[in-house]
Amino acid sequence: MARGKGRIIDGLYLHIPFCSAICNYCNFNRGLFDADLKSRYVEALLAEIERAGAAGSAGRAGHVERASTEARFTGERGTASAERFAADTIYFGGGTPSLLEPEEVARIIDACGSSFDLAVDREVTLEANPETVTEARLAAFRAAGVNRLSFGVQSLNDAELQRLSRLHSAARARDAVAEARAAGFDNVSIDLMMWLPEQRTSDWLATVDGAIALAPDHLSLYLLEVYPNAPLKEAMARARWSQAPDDDAAAMYTTAMERLENAGLRQYEISNVARAGRQSRHNLKYWTDGEWLGFGCGAHSTRDGVRWKNVSSTEEYIERIRRQASPAVDARRLSPDERLGDALFTGLRLADGIDLTAIDIRYGVDVWARFGADLRSFVDAGYLRHEGSRLRLTREGMLIAHEVMAVFV
Repeated sequence: MARGKGRIIDGLYLHIPFCSAICNYCNFNRGLFDADLKSRYVEALLAEIERAGAAGSAGRAGHVERASTEARFTGERGTASAERFAADTIYFGGGTPSLLEPEEVARIIDACGSSFDLAVDREVTLEANPETVTEARLAAFRAAGVNRLSFGVQSLNDAELQRLSRLHSAARARDAVAEARAAGFDNVSIDLMMWLPEQRTSDWLATVDGAIALAPDHLSLYLLEVYPNAPLKEAMARARWSQAPDDDAAAMYTTAMERLENAGLRQYEISNVARAGRQSRHNLKYWTDGEWLGFGCGAHSTRDGVRWKNVSSTEEYIERIRRQASPAVDARRLSPDERLGDALFTGLRLADGIDLTAIDIRYGVDVWARFGADLRSFVDAGYLRHEGSRLRLTREGMLIAHEVMAVFV
């Protein structure tokens, strides 16, 4: 993979916080679409990217500095090298990034190319909602440099979509995938949600079968989490909607995974399946102890054991960039034990699990010697496999993943 000679920054994440409507279950950093705000936000995003690129070109080595009440990610002059940081993935997340104009997406990708050494075979993902795209618009996104789409479909049942306050129909979702193929996309992902209000196992499996019929390259399957302050929780109380029993939710998950594997979509992470070679290269960085830079309001970054996030407010983010102030807050350097715990916690999400030898080389820790006594009961119960230098969850273990992962935290 061509990555250039600079220090590796594995991934670039770009947060786009705008939505046409706010889904009643959503807990992400987002707000309603406003054309003027979007234009100002794009300019701020470009400025943040260009500033980060300039810092990298100057050969800066990052460190955390506390100033007054905020933590800022700053830099100090390092080697005399003028080599730039490198990246092989760009991910437009949100929000609804497909509300950007293709020209705006092109400008942002160009800014990334001007500021970082981008791999020739880079993966550039754009999250999209079905109601926001047309074949012509998708073709323009592809011309702008996007080569992977992630559609927020959630369900192929119109009644379920209405309960989730989604704006698209099942038919519109199917059309959007067809339009993506017609526009030339050969890497299309679909997001689905299970354990929805009033959803029976048969309803869920009908959506899974419908998704398989669309022949996606990648699927993400998530269990609905009803947050205490989410409007959906109030709607469920008013309408007396309920979620299926836990045992049914477990059956939804395991049966769906079996059907997807039979259709050629291999599970590679707790919530993700893909055809050969179509795993999300960007998201894999989160699960394989990688590094990334996040740009935009609320975006998170991890580099050299330092973790920080940008201010969540869109307006405050724009104002900080305008004043040439850092948008970063909550920055801190992780301790060696925290970095080890994160590597184990996230790595165990992968179907292939953790390479214990690689962990030992990187962190100087014999994982089984340190944690084996607490993990033995999960191995004996069939939830965890310890085979040679690998430690991985079984599919049944994935249903209680957080219980197992808590050992490392």
